[in-house]
Amino acid sequence: MIEQTSTTVITVTGVDSYPVSVGRGLVNTVAEQLGTGVNKVLIVHTSTVGARAVALRDSLLETYAEVLLAEIPDAEAAKRVEVAAFCWGVMGQSDFSRTDAVIGLGGGAVTDLAGFVAATWLRGVKLVQIPTSVLGMVDAAIGGKNGINTAEGKNLVGTFYAPAAVLCDLDLLDALPKNEILAGFAEIVKAGFIQVPEILDIIEADVERATDPTTPEFRRLIELSIAMKARIVGEDFKEAGLREILNYGHTLGHAVEHAERYGWRHGAAVAVGMMFAAELAALSGRLSVEAVDRHRSILESLTLPTSYPVGRWPTLLATMQRDKKTRSGMLRFVVLDDVGKATILEGPDASLLFSAYQAIGQ
Repeated sequence: MIEQTSTTVITVTGVDSYPVSVGRGLVNTVAEQLGTGVNKVLIVHTSTVGARAVALRDSLLETYAEVLLAEIPDAEAAKRVEVAAFCWGVMGQSDFSRTDAVIGLGGGAVTDLAGFVAATWLRGVKLVQIPTSVLGMVDAAIGGKNGINTAEGKNLVGTFYAPAAVLCDLDLLDALPKNEILAGFAEIVKAGFIQVPEILDIIEADVERATDPTTPEFRRLIELSIAMKARIVGEDFKEAGLREILNYGHTLGHAVEHAERYGWRHGAAVAVGMMFAAELAALSGRLSVEAVDRHRSILESLTLPTSYPVGRWPTLLATMQRDKKTRSGMLRFVVLDDVGKATILEGPDASLLFSAYQAIGQ
């Protein structure tokens, strides 16, 4: 049964604290989150949510003098400097000032791009994120990390910039294709393995209910994942230490995305990356075989990939050398000492990395 009335508010603390609201009908509260003093609003969106963007624009025109739409490409194609420049052009031609605002309406790539645009226009304008995907709600829209990709890798250019608010309206997920929901679940699984084992228990108990947006179990997973990220970001906004554990599975995952020219969903790539990290931790004597098997079992129950072609290792390794967690040429990986206990493995031996990759090779 769909819950219609309750709203959960999770606060991301820090220098720029902001609320993350989870519930239904929250799109209708955007004007409240933007507050007073705003004159013009830019809604950054993709064609897949074009009708929602138009409806939102029409409702906001009752409050604001000018509301503009910037339609951008879907998925990782949105995260290019040319797309950011297009948005800057729209704002410049409409004389956007520092008191105006940007809304990111879309999946994780859209909120990444919208955040980057808001952070860089006049060194920062008000930003409200309205994620329309599972990935966006539990990860991309939370935490203030925004960025674009370059030919050399993913998210190598970006900012730390906190939004004024994040609205996770569960109504936006009801019509999503099942494969889109499952792809977003990689980030939920990640949260379970690095810090919140309850997430894994809920998925294992009934994967169908866990992945159904109309159930209490689904909402619980969304809220647990957001709360975990909010805690970590509140302690380490600029990723100086603790926040690095949120990159579990992402070092190899980003390399897979790059190798696939961003044709893979982020969640699918991260699933492979988590499997690699689990095997690496086991070969390092940190993680039990049972915990590695649990990774594979949960990810496969969500129809997420757990392997990648053996012959691609040299290409992936070269890309990982440019990963933002690398220090002075030394590769660093987020691994587990146990379920719920994440740590950093620095400079693992090349043979160890190769063996871990062989373990997930197909």
